[in-house]
Amino acid sequence: MLHRYILSSIAMATVLIAAAANPIVTDYSVDDCQGSLKPYPVPAAIVEYPDSLTPVIINHVGRHGARYPAGATHSKELLSLLQRADSAGTITTTGRNLMKLTQYVISESEGRWGALDSLGMAEQRGIASRMYMAYPDLLVSSPITAISSYSPRCIMSMYSFCHQLTRMNNRVEIIASSGRQYSDLMRPFDLDQDYLDFRKDNTWAPPYDAYMSETVPVSGIRRAVGQDFEMTDTEAREMALMEYYVLAGLSAMSIDTDITAYLTKEELNQLWSTFNLRQYLQRTATTVSTVPADIAAPLLNDLISTTAAAAEGRNEGHVFLRFGHAETLMPLLSLMHLPGCYYMTNYFDTVSKHWRDFDVVPLASNLQMILFRSKSGRYYLRVDLNEKPVPLIPNSTTIYLPWGEARNYLTRCLPMYMQI
Repeated sequence: MLHRYILSSIAMATVLIAAAANPIVTDYSVDDCQGSLKPYPVPAAIVEYPDSLTPVIINHVGRHGARYPAGATHSKELLSLLQRADSAGTITTTGRNLMKLTQYVISESEGRWGALDSLGMAEQRGIASRMYMAYPDLLVSSPITAISSYSPRCIMSMYSFCHQLTRMNNRVEIIASSGRQYSDLMRPFDLDQDYLDFRKDNTWAPPYDAYMSETVPVSGIRRAVGQDFEMTDTEAREMALMEYYVLAGLSAMSIDTDITAYLTKEELNQLWSTFNLRQYLQRTATTVSTVPADIAAPLLNDLISTTAAAAEGRNEGHVFLRFGHAETLMPLLSLMHLPGCYYMTNYFDTVSKHWRDFDVVPLASNLQMILFRSKSGRYYLRVDLNEKPVPLIPNSTTIYLPWGEARNYLTRCLPMYMQI
């Protein structure tokens, strides 16, 4: 018995020493490791505000809700690999199960790639319901303006949201529109030339490639295709990421599957961190480039100007709804330096501890800027990320910030050419 206890103690000590030697290793839950494909985390309660404050305007920027896979590439390439392993006679039982699952994903998604699904619609209805319950008077006092990008899943997110508001109260008036005329706000990643050059030059790629080659485990994909299946190390890593992406998106299309039947929690953390780093480098301000965040400047400027107009009595509208993409929100939240959304480092293996896509942009993620008027006539701004109040000023705990101070801070977040 003593011998067994000593061995157990040595094993535990070994684990602790390994963790201490590598503090950047993550141990996030399987759900969190779905990353930006994680369904929306519904808040436990509606946030209340002090009786001394009256809401004046809501500026809402939301991502589309849960959807079918954005495209067929990952699923079909994974299926092709598994079929090759099947033909070679190396595929395992796990691989056959994965092949059936991948075929099911493809069959369910045909004709609906990237489309909003029933879960995505429910996510938007839930956010709309909580907004109405929190600010009922504001939502019926003047027409609501809603816009979306031209993407069908964003348009349907807008309609699901607006439809729910009208179900809550049929006196709500909504003016909704969508199209490429809103791309400068909702899809700047398609238009901004500096950003297009940044992507074309692969400025972000060197740190990502280095991290991927060291971090991505191939053990999971090997368990599927068999140890004797021939593929290069590079192909194995790429296919491991394909497998991860397909599995991570199952919940978004309401397929209830235990993905740990294919990937261990440790493997999921490693694969998630690689995808997480890619989004961080491509979509936020980093030491590599601030261009990915700067593309959100027109949207931030619009949020500032519409809020300012309400504070100055120049705006008849009280609720502005905007529906875009994760690629819309990541730059915006980074540009605003919101907690958990902005992280500067030269040590990219630490990103997974400080910038996590499942916290920043889960499906249906949203930013709400709510302006309140006090009884004394002063205005205060509260910023909610995914329906949870967050401090606007870095290193501050203040949630209700005087509008003048908030406006000055947000203006300073804009690129210099827009501050003139």
